[in-house]
Amino acid sequence: MAQRIAFATCAKLAEGFEDDHAAARLLDADFVVWNDPAVDWSVYDHVVIRSAWDYTIQREAFVAWARSLGERVSNAPDLIAFNSDKAYLGALGVPTVPTAYVVPGAETPQLRGEVVVKPTVSAGGRDTGRFDPDHHDEARDLIAQINASGRVAMVQPYVEGVDAAGETAVVFLDGEVSHVLHKKPVLREQGTPELLDPDDPASEAAVMHDEDLVTSGEASPEFLDLAHAAHGELATRFGVPLYVRVDMVPGPSGPVVMEIEAVEPCLYLDLAEGAAERLADAVRARATR
Repeated sequence: MAQRIAFATCAKLAEGFEDDHAAARLLDADFVVWNDPAVDWSVYDHVVIRSAWDYTIQREAFVAWARSLGERVSNAPDLIAFNSDKAYLGALGVPTVPTAYVVPGAETPQLRGEVVVKPTVSAGGRDTGRFDPDHHDEARDLIAQINASGRVAMVQPYVEGVDAAGETAVVFLDGEVSHVLHKKPVLREQGTPELLDPDDPASEAAVMHDEDLVTSGEASPEFLDLAHAAHGELATRFGVPLYVRVDMVPGPSGPVVMEIEAVEPCLYLDLAEGAAERLADAVRARATR
């Protein structure tokens, strides 16, 4: 009997994100809105979280939904809970961009040099800004706005190497490197960022729609070693993920992890020959376990 597969998405993308269409066709998978109360999830043998990009405004409900699916969901619910709040950066053993966390009611830390401010629960470049010393007042204003919404703000030094080198992302599928991506700098302007559109919970910063923002890339041995180490930490704690995208930037003393995307990352499958097939094969294997 054929396995029934669901690709979980959001209401804004009820037919799924186009990058996932090829893999979904190979699996004869249904795109299903994750928080649609009319859905009977019990009819699916496996659920793959893909374009559920509105989860950030209802993270607790999203994690509870993932837990309700148990072993039938990828990635694992415990990994979803861990990775959906960027506080995880402080729990990793691999080199990461140094991060200070500002909880509501806490005193704003002293800002030095050029900094990045964003919420610990966010996606798509929303509520995120880059601030040099001339714009530190705006950085403090953004921290206050994030805290006023009940969220935790994170403050990081802006990694200068990003401007010249961009980001390197390594995509793992079922524990193996599938492909490597290059991403141009996202934070190109100083000052006030694009804030979350309350009428569009899956909104993204305009730069995220640049056609050439992400391209096929290469990773040096240093970056590959760091990616494997980061992936290994997750695999040890949560089991081998179905998919992970490790985003890295060049730090002062070598590459550092900027983010690990294991909830609902765009995998840019269309940029790598055979990537959609590799994802489909990995999903089939999990659905039949």
